[in-house]
Amino acid sequence: MLSTTSRTQIHKGPHKAVQSPESLYQIIDESKVAHIGLIQEHGPVVIPMLAWRVDNHVYIHGANNSRLMRHFKQGNPACLTFTLFDGWVLARSAFHHGAHYRSAVVYGQFIPVDSAEEKDRLLNHFIEQIAPGRTKDIRLSHDRELAATMLLAMPLDEASVKISRNGVNDDESDLGHPVWAGVVPYRTIVGPLQPAPDLSPGIETPDYSAAYAEHWEDSCRDV
Repeated sequence: MLSTTSRTQIHKGPHKAVQSPESLYQIIDESKVAHIGLIQEHGPVVIPMLAWRVDNHVYIHGANNSRLMRHFKQGNPACLTFTLFDGWVLARSAFHHGAHYRSAVVYGQFIPVDSAEEKDRLLNHFIEQIAPGRTKDIRLSHDRELAATMLLAMPLDEASVKISRNGVNDDESDLGHPVWAGVVPYRTIVGPLQPAPDLSPGIETPDYSAAYAEHWEDSCRDV
C-alpha cells in the first residue's frame, strides 16, 4: 500500500485514488518525465525533467553547475508529478466532458549519488530502460563525464496515484440528447527509428521494441 499522509490523501475524486505501489511504478516507468516543483526566491517554479525508477527510488541527473540540481542536492523539499493522458471522454452535455488519465504525485527530498561506480550503473540502467541491450554496444561514460554529472535519488516513500478510466457519466435527463457520446482513446506510438545522417554504412537497425510493448510502432500499425 502507498503511504497515506496529509499531502497524499486525495480529496477531489477520491474514488480515482489507487493504493497499489505497482501502479505508481508503472506510471513512472512509462512516463519517464517528471514535472518537479520547487520554491525559489522569486516564487514557485515547475521544471520538466527526465526521470527514471530503479526499485523504490526515482532518479534525476544534470550538470554539476545546474542551479536546480544544486538546490535539491542541499536537501530542499521537492514535489514530482507524472502524468499519462489516455483519452477524451465526450458526453452529451458540455459539463460532463472529461478525460482518461493516470497520474502520480511524489513528495520527498533528493540525496546525491556520489560513488562513480554507482552513478555509472544507474545511468546505464536508464539507457537500458529506453533501449534494451544498448549499453553493450556504446562507449560507456568515462571518469571525467561521470564527474561532471550530478545524480540525485529520491525514495518513493510518500506518493499518491490517481487513475481516471470511467466512461461517460451523463445526467439521466441528457441520455436522450441526439449526439454521439463515448471515449476518444489516445495512444502514444514509438518509432520507427530514424537513423543519424552520418551513420556508418552496414550498421543494422536495432530492435528496442521490448521496452515499449503495445506502444511500439509495428504493433500499433493495424489498431
